[in-house]
Amino acid sequence: MDWMRPTRLHAGALAVFVTLMAWPGLASAQQGAARGEWRHFGGDAGGTKYAPLDQITAANFSTLKVAWRFKTENFGAKPEFNLEATPLMVGGVLYSTVGLSRQVVSIDALTGETRWTFRFDEGARGRRAPRLNHRGLAYWTNGKGDDRVLYITPGYQLIALDAKTGRMIPGFGAKGVVDLLDEFDQPRPKDGLMGSTSPPMVVGDIAVVGTAMPSAAPTRENPAAHVRGYDVRTGKRVWIFHTIPQPGEFGYETWEKDSAAYTGNAGVWTPMSADEELGYVYLPVETATNDTYGGHRPGNNLFATSLVCLDARTGTRVWHYQLVHHDIWDFDTVAPPILIDVTVNGQRIKAVAQVTKQAFTYVFDRVTGAPVWPIEERPVPQSTVPGEKTSPTQPFPTKPPPFDRQGLGPDDVIDFTPALKAEALRMLEDYTIGPLYTPPTLTGANGRKGTLHLPNSTGGANWQGGAVDPETGMLYVSSHTLARTYPISADMATAGQAPAPPPPAPPTAAARPAPRPETEGPDNRAVTLPVFGPQGLPLIKPPYGRITAIDLTTGTHAWMTPLGTTPDWITRHPALKGVTLPNTGHWDHAGMLVTKTLLMAGEGSGLYATPPGSGGPMFRAYDKRTGAIVGEVRLPANQSGMPLTYMAGGKQYVIVPVGAPNMPGEFVALTLP
Repeated sequence: MDWMRPTRLHAGALAVFVTLMAWPGLASAQQGAARGEWRHFGGDAGGTKYAPLDQITAANFSTLKVAWRFKTENFGAKPEFNLEATPLMVGGVLYSTVGLSRQVVSIDALTGETRWTFRFDEGARGRRAPRLNHRGLAYWTNGKGDDRVLYITPGYQLIALDAKTGRMIPGFGAKGVVDLLDEFDQPRPKDGLMGSTSPPMVVGDIAVVGTAMPSAAPTRENPAAHVRGYDVRTGKRVWIFHTIPQPGEFGYETWEKDSAAYTGNAGVWTPMSADEELGYVYLPVETATNDTYGGHRPGNNLFATSLVCLDARTGTRVWHYQLVHHDIWDFDTVAPPILIDVTVNGQRIKAVAQVTKQAFTYVFDRVTGAPVWPIEERPVPQSTVPGEKTSPTQPFPTKPPPFDRQGLGPDDVIDFTPALKAEALRMLEDYTIGPLYTPPTLTGANGRKGTLHLPNSTGGANWQGGAVDPETGMLYVSSHTLARTYPISADMATAGQAPAPPPPAPPTAAARPAPRPETEGPDNRAVTLPVFGPQGLPLIKPPYGRITAIDLTTGTHAWMTPLGTTPDWITRHPALKGVTLPNTGHWDHAGMLVTKTLLMAGEGSGLYATPPGSGGPMFRAYDKRTGAIVGEVRLPANQSGMPLTYMAGGKQYVIVPVGAPNMPGEFVALTLP
């Protein structure tokens, strides 16, 4: 089985597991954000996005008022409209990155007042950064007054700041800076090829650093985005894990024809998670160069599109599971893994749940890597693109069921009226369609426009991932449903190059602005083209965005509810006059937060909405058991990042990052009157 790999630590991992189960105090350690704080991107190191706070309830949620607003429009030469950063809250102080120049700010959690700011001028190196979006910071303390904020600059440098003053730590790296382009076990990458959008994951005294980079490389050669661990006190590199194995290392044989020597990417660009008691870090690894063509990298390509568990102290692999073999769908392991202790069939399991773009939830024992429910290797369609060699099988979890549509067929098109359905079926004939893992096809092959993918490279789930309630074992995940094509040309297949930009979108009904060709939002993962249907209406049945509740104790779905409301351009469409529509929801992913009393979620950034930015400014509370909306408040703009909650001055606060195409990003603090 793919998860059971011989490693030096495997027996030790089992011993740790037995020890933990023998000590109930350790096995049942509290999960979620503790002490009314929010010390990690996901609240706790396990990425639960859960806080056991109960002051805000279904009865009073709709009375929430804006306590303060922290605006970011003056942090940089240009405003940041899609603010994805999630502040940390420690000891009554918030810490975050802000602005396209990625400055660091310290904010009073009670009043919203600025305590200090930090700006690091990288000059041309910073301006060439491959990623401008950012998701925040990491925090470390020795418990004796040495409190640090760890920060990755746009130009890919690691800096440690004194959390109290915002000043650089002189003994960290070279005068306070670690150049992350160094010590990469490969020729030094050029400026602008490597960066990071997510904070480091601190485990003990080690800061684990990932990489984000352009994935649509112009040639098959690209740097490998290995993962490294750094000493938080000195900035010294302690270890490196080769996400693309080097000769003699485990997994090298999965890169046929020595393709590991020149293939790149396979980085970790989304936030990681960690089990601080075990000392393990969990890496959600992306696909390899290039996202939608792999003829130049035959083989299964470990550790691309995998979940990898490392010992954070040494960087040694404990276990791994490859979620997609030889990925040519850009199905990056896109979301932070979620660590939760659950009871399944009477057995208490320290689990890790990984939600994916392809709408699967893979659940493993996070100590050993054993699947909690069987995962089956099933035959899948094979590629017809010249030079491409796809895997004959892919792994399918038997539980839980998919949380969004997988694959595309005639039964999936809209049926609002018989005429619209007939027109949608005619349009479907222009594309290659099929089940999940139907490969991309050459544009123009068999007279078609390529393969129509559902889910596509933006999900299913995306970096927002899911949130869990550790008390009930319920996982909540947001996803969206939109078919896209991946343009593949014969020249690209011959050269192993990135796809050319897609053609302009075809004319659509005036009721709906034409969708722009999208990349995977701020991460620019792969060029794709959204496909709409008859008279500019959606091609696929709703809902277009959804939140699904998954019971991790049984591996079943508890409920599903549409995300947002039906877009106005659909309800006003002349072809739907007199038609009673369901709530279709809209195309986006919700950043979610779970408390002892509620599930909270906005309507998404509007990045994938049509037109972009039109998702909606509502922030809602849901009944965790049923999915019913039990309260809502209107935000100044669309929610753009992950919400968080904490206690300050005896009151519970909820912070929501917001922004819109015409409104610079800001943090909005909500609390009860």
